[in-house]
Amino acid sequence: MNIFARFAKDESGATAIEYGLIAALISVGIILAASALGTNLGTLFNGIAGQLNVTVPGGTTPPAGGGTT
Repeated sequence: MNIFARFAKDESGATAIEYGLIAALISVGIILAASALGTNLGTLFNGIAGQLNVTVPGGTTPPAGGGTT
């Protein structure tokens, strides 16, 4: 009977489950934040790339290295 009493009072398993749940919630929060941030950064970089992709008067594009020829 003493074994059952010790088993009923043992809370180490409950503590491990609580830590697991906390880690899972933190993971979900990180995934959601990274997803939202990635979408916003993609939009920002696409907008910058669109502004940088201009043509030089005369119909030619600038050299790839950015220097002059």
